[in-house]
Amino acid sequence: MTHSRTPGHSVGRPTPITAATVAQRPSGMPIHRYGRYEAVDIPDRTWPDNRITVAPRWLSTDLRDGNQALIDPMSPARKREMFDLLVRMGYKEIEVGFPSSGQTDFDFVRSIIEEDAIPEDVTISVLTQAREELIERTVESLRGAHRATVHLYNATAPVFRRVVFRGSRDQVKQIAVDGTRLVVEYAEKILDDRTAFGYQYSPEIFTDTELDFALEVCEGVMDVWQPEEGREIILNLPATVERSTPSTHADRFEWMSRHLSRREHVCLSVHPHNDRGTAVAAAELAIMAGADRIEGCLFGQGERTGNVDLVTLGMNLFSQGVDPQIDFSQIDEIRRTAEYCNQMEIHPRHPYAGDLVYTAFSGSHQDAIKKGFEAMEARAAEQGKAVDDVEWEVPYLPIDPKDVGRSYEAVIRVNSQSGKGGIAYVLKNDHNLDLPRRMQIEFSRTIQAKTDAEGGEVTPAQIWSVFQDEYLPTDDNQWGRISLRSAQTSTTTEGTDALTVEAVVDGAEVVLTGSGNGPLAAFFEALGAIDVDVRLLDYSEHTLSEGAAAQAAAYIECAIDGKVLWGVGIDANIVRASLKAVVSAVNRARR
Repeated sequence: MTHSRTPGHSVGRPTPITAATVAQRPSGMPIHRYGRYEAVDIPDRTWPDNRITVAPRWLSTDLRDGNQALIDPMSPARKREMFDLLVRMGYKEIEVGFPSSGQTDFDFVRSIIEEDAIPEDVTISVLTQAREELIERTVESLRGAHRATVHLYNATAPVFRRVVFRGSRDQVKQIAVDGTRLVVEYAEKILDDRTAFGYQYSPEIFTDTELDFALEVCEGVMDVWQPEEGREIILNLPATVERSTPSTHADRFEWMSRHLSRREHVCLSVHPHNDRGTAVAAAELAIMAGADRIEGCLFGQGERTGNVDLVTLGMNLFSQGVDPQIDFSQIDEIRRTAEYCNQMEIHPRHPYAGDLVYTAFSGSHQDAIKKGFEAMEARAAEQGKAVDDVEWEVPYLPIDPKDVGRSYEAVIRVNSQSGKGGIAYVLKNDHNLDLPRRMQIEFSRTIQAKTDAEGGEVTPAQIWSVFQDEYLPTDDNQWGRISLRSAQTSTTTEGTDALTVEAVVDGAEVVLTGSGNGPLAAFFEALGAIDVDVRLLDYSEHTLSEGAAAQAAAYIECAIDGKVLWGVGIDANIVRASLKAVVSAVNRARR
C-alpha cells in the first residue's frame, strides 16, 4: 500500500503553536510621546478585600455635565423632562446647572424653585468657578430653595498651574480657599433659614494632581468651611480625564481617605469620566476604597467619552442582590426620555438598556436559556412558589428582563447562527408549543435552510409562518394529499378501538375505517386502504391552554415509505389532534 504526500511535508503530528509563532510585532506608533502614570505607594492597601453591600449616595449631573456636552444643549422643556425623570427614579442629589454661565441655566434653576418642582427631600446642586461675581450669581439663583449645594471647583494639576494659570501651588490653593470663603459670605448674605445649605469642592483634574497637593488644598478649604457634626463638606475628586487603571484610581482614593482630617464629616465623592473605557470599574473600586458618593449621568452621557454611567452602576448592584435605591424597573421609559432630552440614541448593546442586551442569536446560547427557563419553572413548582419569587438563574441572562420592564419576546431571536433551542423557545413562548427534542432538530433544519438562502434574522412571525406551512395546513393554505373532515371512535366488546374517518383524499371524499389497539393503531390500519404504510416511532401531547375552550397539541414521529418525519396536530379534542398529527406527517412524506 502506498500513501500520497504533499511535497515538502512529512506524515506525523501537527506542528504545535507556541508563543513564538504568534508573537506580535511593534506597532510603529509614537509611544515615546506618552509617559507612564505614576503608581501610588500604598503596600498595605485594604480596598481589594472590601465588598459593596449597600448603595452609595448618587448625584446625577445630567443637567450640568451631561448637558454641556451636547451638540444641541437641552431646551428648558427638555431639561424639565430630565429633571422630573430623575426625581421619579429616586435621585436625591441632582446637579441642575451652571447658573453663572448664562441666562438659560440661571432661569432653569429659578423655574424649578419658583414652580415648587423640587421635592423637599431632594437637594439640588449648582456649579461655579472660583470668581466672586460668578459665586454671587450662583448663590442668587438658589434663593428660596429648600435644600441646595454650591459646588466650587478649580484646576489643581501641574499642567494647569504651569500653562493655564502660570501660578504656584500656593496661588492655586489660595483660589480654592478664597472661593470657599466667598461662598460662605454670599450664602449668609443672600439665603435665609428656609434653605438647608451645603458646600462641595472639587480639585479639578485630581487624577493628574500630586496627592500631597490635592490633600493640602482640600484641607485649606475645610479650614474655611469648618465641617463638623451636622455640617458635612463634600470633597469631590474628579477623574476629569481618566488617566489610570481602576486599581490605581482606587489607591488614590484610599490614600486620600486615610489622610484627610475630619474624615467623619467628609462626604468623599468620585466623579469618573470614561476616557479609558473603565469608568464603571473606577467608580466601583473607588467605593471599595472609601468613597461615599458617585457622580455620573444616565447612560454615560457627558464630555468626550462621557461621565460614568449611573444606569450600569445601579444595575450592577441590583444584579448582585444590593438595592441600588434607584428605580430602574421601567428601563425603556428611562431610555426613551434620555434619548429625547439628549437627542442622542442609546447603543443597542448598551448594558441593561440596549435593544439587544437580553437577546441571544447563538444556537448554544439559546438552548441554554431555554433549559434555564424550564429549570426555573421546575424549581418554582418544587418549592410551591411563583417563578418570580425564586432566585434567578438562567444562563447568559445576568438579570430577569422582566425586572426592568422588558418582555421575553426579544430574548431569543433567530438567524443563521441559531439552533434548535432558540427556535423551540420562540414556539413555546409565543404559541405554547413544546416540541419534542428530535422534532426541534428536524424543524431547525427547515429554518436553517431559510436563513442560509435569504440571510439575516428570522422573526417570530416568520418562524410561525414557516411552521404552519411545514406542519399545519390551514383553510387559507391547504396542502397535502389528505384532508381530515371528521372522525368517530368506538370501543368493541373485545376492547379494541374502531375508527371511522371522513376525509378528502386526492380531491375525492372518502370514508376510511379501521380498528386497532387505540385510535392511532386504528387510523394506521384505515390508511392502508389508500396504500399508506405508517409505523409509529414516538408520540407526545400536551394542552395549549386551560378552560372549556382549551386546545391540545399532539406530536407524532412516523416512518412512512422509508422516511422518518414528524407531524403536528392541534385540536380541542386530543384524539382528533393525534389524527391530525398523523395526517400532517403523511402529507409531508408525499410533499
